[in-house]
Amino acid sequence: MQSGSQVDTKIIHKHNAMKMTKPFLAGLLAAIMGAGCASSQRTAAPQAKLLIALPDYCNTPDGMALLKDNSIIVSAPNFNDETKPPLLIRITPDNKAEKFHEFPTPYPGLAKGVDRIAPMGIVAGPTGDLYFADMQYMKDKNQKSRLWKLAIKGGKADSMTLVASGFNVANGVAINGGYIYITESVLEEGSQPLTSAVLRFKLDEQNVQLKTPLKDDPHIVATFKSYLNDWRFGADGIEFDRQGNLFVGLFGDGVMHKITFDASGAVKSNEVFAKAPGKLINCDGMHRDAQDNLYVADSAANAIQVIRPNGTVETLWQNEDVLDKLTGQLDQPCEALVRGNEIIVSNMDWPFPKFKNTKHQLPATLSVIRLNP
Repeated sequence: MQSGSQVDTKIIHKHNAMKMTKPFLAGLLAAIMGAGCASSQRTAAPQAKLLIALPDYCNTPDGMALLKDNSIIVSAPNFNDETKPPLLIRITPDNKAEKFHEFPTPYPGLAKGVDRIAPMGIVAGPTGDLYFADMQYMKDKNQKSRLWKLAIKGGKADSMTLVASGFNVANGVAINGGYIYITESVLEEGSQPLTSAVLRFKLDEQNVQLKTPLKDDPHIVATFKSYLNDWRFGADGIEFDRQGNLFVGLFGDGVMHKITFDASGAVKSNEVFAKAPGKLINCDGMHRDAQDNLYVADSAANAIQVIRPNGTVETLWQNEDVLDKLTGQLDQPCEALVRGNEIIVSNMDWPFPKFKNTKHQLPATLSVIRLNP
């Protein structure tokens, strides 16, 4: 049995320890909670927000090209309401919209019925000139689509030159090593499985008339097969990584291919690089960041997907059908462009069956997803 004095001493020590422990525990708890809050603030998931509501002269934005001054050229075929002419819009570095170039309609010298320019994928060349796909497939499925070069002088559109004609579906464009590459989404109409392709042209080529049948044209550098029939568009989004490897997304199948080249520029391999059934539904317009992460517009899913350099697929943002365009939610995104730590998204809002987007609404919008630093 312990003496009374020993018991009293232990009680005093325990009491003092409890007095010291309470503030310590309180401080520790506060620190943990504070660290948790700070951590959650730092790692909050990026969200799609409104970058800009476009003027009424634009009802269908599509491709985007980033210029050296951080402005963006947006192609607008205006498929939703063709009373509005097709045009290019410039988004200034401080996110104001201005009309950059309006295409005359009918365009001089073009055959009736396919004389309305329909600008889609667009890219800036090394000298600042713009190259863009002109998709006439909705007007005529028999090799009426085109590739154009728009010369830029003093920051303004100057003259337009036909690079090549005779595509079925001229769609996405990318430049690498003195060549422009363009996706042909329907190489052989009615083919099963659907065939599509990438064609390559020198930047200074002009007035090329592609062969008929198109599958025999020597400008084709790679072909693809698509097996799903919900949306019969094949090769669409296109981008190069830092090593010069080419990535091509198959729209309807949601499959990403990687194409490598040898020293002469001949294709060395063409293989499936990434797919995620049930997650990655469409591979529409895309661009990469400095670490070669691909940001892909997944149109049917109202999503932006990220494909990592190892081929894994992650969803950056996704939302349901949009009720209010001014929220900046994704509304049938057709291209994702990287500008610094921002992912700029063009919302085509041109409804197709089985898309989350069910109806067209104005205003047309660009969204922004700001990445955590």
